[in-house]
Amino acid sequence: MSAPDGSPVGAERSIGQLFATATAEMSALVHDEIALAKAQLRQDVKRGATSGGLFTMAGLLLLFSLPMLNFALAYGIHTWSDWNLALCFLLSFLANCILAGLLAVIGAVFAKKAKKGRGPQKVAASMKETAGVLQKAKPHPRPALPEHRGPEAIEAVARSSS
Repeated sequence: MSAPDGSPVGAERSIGQLFATATAEMSALVHDEIALAKAQLRQDVKRGATSGGLFTMAGLLLLFSLPMLNFALAYGIHTWSDWNLALCFLLSFLANCILAGLLAVIGAVFAKKAKKGRGPQKVAASMKETAGVLQKAKPHPRPALPEHRGPEAIEAVARSSS
């Protein structure tokens, strides 16, 4: 079993190795946070594109289907009810407006979801929290050594504390 830097677990690691490991892990954390922000932004863009597409479809449906649908529906209502033909055309137009309104409402729901998307804000808050924790981190206090101890005794204490 080995540590992330490849050294065996339980072996002494220098301050430089510890700092290098911490730097590598922070770099990996920042890269992961950026990847998360990109993924969440991509999802928000997809929702926005879906919303725009549905609004476009609603407009195109209303524009291109009105002549054909109005004539067919109006003559169908006139055939079945013997109402005035002008009233039948108004009813067919109203049916098309209701259908376009329904598509617009669905588009508005997707637009609201895209607007609510707080992916990048969540990542920024997480990165600020991580930076705040790291700024407040203090090294572990070392016990004061008596003056009569030499370098050999310090080395032995350092090895026994790992």
